[in-house]
Amino acid sequence: MRPESQITQIPRRPTLMEVNLTALAQNYRALRDHAAPAKVMAMIKANAYGHGLVSCAQRLTHEGCYSLGVAFIEEAIELRQAGISVPILVFGGIFGAQLKSYLDYGIDISASSISKLQQIEEAARTNGKRARVHLEIDSGIERTGVHHYSSTGLLEETLRCQHCDIVGIFSHFARADEEDLSFSKIQLERFLETLRFFEQRSLPMPIRHMANSAATLRLKESHLDMIRPGICLFGVYPEVHLQQYLPLIPVMSLKSSVVYFKVVKKGSGVSYGHRWIAPQDTRVVTVPIGYGDGYFRLLSNRSSVLIRGHRYPVVGNVCMDQLMVDIGPNGEAYNGDEVVLVGAQGNERISVNELADLVGTITHEILTATNLRVPRVYIG
Repeated sequence: MRPESQITQIPRRPTLMEVNLTALAQNYRALRDHAAPAKVMAMIKANAYGHGLVSCAQRLTHEGCYSLGVAFIEEAIELRQAGISVPILVFGGIFGAQLKSYLDYGIDISASSISKLQQIEEAARTNGKRARVHLEIDSGIERTGVHHYSSTGLLEETLRCQHCDIVGIFSHFARADEEDLSFSKIQLERFLETLRFFEQRSLPMPIRHMANSAATLRLKESHLDMIRPGICLFGVYPEVHLQQYLPLIPVMSLKSSVVYFKVVKKGSGVSYGHRWIAPQDTRVVTVPIGYGDGYFRLLSNRSSVLIRGHRYPVVGNVCMDQLMVDIGPNGEAYNGDEVVLVGAQGNERISVNELADLVGTITHEILTATNLRVPRVYIG
């Protein structure tokens, strides 16, 4: 087997994800200004929605982002080890054995119940440190967090904590991306009612945060002290109808190149299962990307790619490592020609929303599906 150092010197296949950090910064500033004077917690969980955790965090904090949000402590520790010093909140449920690491790395902790808060308090006391805590209120998503109608016990428990600093309190919207905002407004009112605990007792109010990308765009009253945009930072809208509220720039392009060209005779089947039969003599090119990279097999015979500024259909079943494209009987393409699977080429563009619609899923899944076998190349 070749030593790893020799393997990394071998030129890679041409498939890559191009990440435009200038566009990321512009989107951040647009969202920040849109929600001012609220602070911004940039949600960069799941490898920054597939764009690269550390590189995106470095650019966002360089732009002055107040804090970062992740799903798991492993992500937070990776950011700390990369030199990121701003507050980082882990939204996922905590496990007792992890609490020392939260304290050692100075990571903010979500307390979603009385027992969780008591665990945090005990860990902080035992380790001789102070814990930074955000209280989680369930206003209607029924995931984690104490129910809004029984939150008083958790809030009163904070008064008994001697080693916890309650720096934030938050909730999650369940349906803010829908055109009908009636339930989102109910959720917001439930959250605001919970917050009256602090006013009634003349206690300092923690940082209040609830607005995700969709709510940031269209529900101004939910901005409170801090917004939590995620997917919109990357220029992708949770739903197409949200585009009207704020122009954003796509950050990611998914690209490859033509590696093979052949003429396929009329009546010949292409790829596994022959799910596409050539209706005429035609030209088919092969591209080295497949479902093993996160390009969904469900896109077989549905999606398109861009070659030389023209849109061409993906034909036959998408393979694990390759897919085929019909460029027609008169199309031109040569080995090495750029192929755009997501992004712009010439006057054409393929959006993440387009692929999500074809698969019948959400934009978040399309972005996070592109795995680490596809290298990220940063520009800007």
